[in-house]
Amino acid sequence: MLKTIEVTANFISEQIKDQAEIGIILGSGLGGLVNEIEISAKIPYNEIPNFPVSTVEGHNGTLIFGTLGGKKVLAMQGRFHFYEGYTMKEVTFPVRVMKKLGIEHLLVSNATGGLNPDYNIGDLMIINDHINMFPEHPLHGKNIEELGPRFPDMSQVYTKELRHKARLIALKNNIDVKEGVYVGVQGPTFETPAEYKMFRILGGDVVGMSTVPEVIVARHMGMKIFGISIVTDSGVPGEIVEISHEEVQEVAMKSEPKMTLIMKNLIAEI
Repeated sequence: MLKTIEVTANFISEQIKDQAEIGIILGSGLGGLVNEIEISAKIPYNEIPNFPVSTVEGHNGTLIFGTLGGKKVLAMQGRFHFYEGYTMKEVTFPVRVMKKLGIEHLLVSNATGGLNPDYNIGDLMIINDHINMFPEHPLHGKNIEELGPRFPDMSQVYTKELRHKARLIALKNNIDVKEGVYVGVQGPTFETPAEYKMFRILGGDVVGMSTVPEVIVARHMGMKIFGISIVTDSGVPGEIVEISHEEVQEVAMKSEPKMTLIMKNLIAEI
């Protein structure tokens, strides 16, 4: 694992020829943030040694290096999901590589189903905690001490300081943001009404098929983490309608400018 991470990190370093400060992972229909990046290098995933390839529509499959908010950023335009058939170690491998490249901050975004009845379609939610419902754990197996401890503390996964800064940015720009709990599930089916109800009873505000594995690995390595969700459909009883991946992407793209403004300004303040 250590050798594989090193090989991939060395390849990326040769391509970008600079030091990235912040890592970004963009979710379904949320790749537009890259339009704000002053791009220095673009590397398709299929050219990166040991990198998986994104197979989902709305996930571009390109690693982008450049400047955003005055900081050097490395952005994944498209992520990998457990439901695509990848192992958890493959899903989270890019986060390991980011840390090897010297990145200490990870910003993640995603499209989600709303569970909280106070949330509307198109709302933004800053993640302050998560519930892991994946059937496999990204730290399952022998622990590699060089990467992190055997039993990482998960009491403060999403960095409080970053959440506070993001709320202030939203307030200054008259953007309504919620703050709540993300439930991470395997997918790829959207939830049944009974499942939506169960996740709400468990304490979830939104539900999605990503983020949690990457965040666990980032936490394992001591990275500072910020997560933000766009509510693209409703799982609230009485509001549930048939939904498609295309519709999820469409809603995500409509709300993306607000998310992009928050992310860009937050990066400037890190």
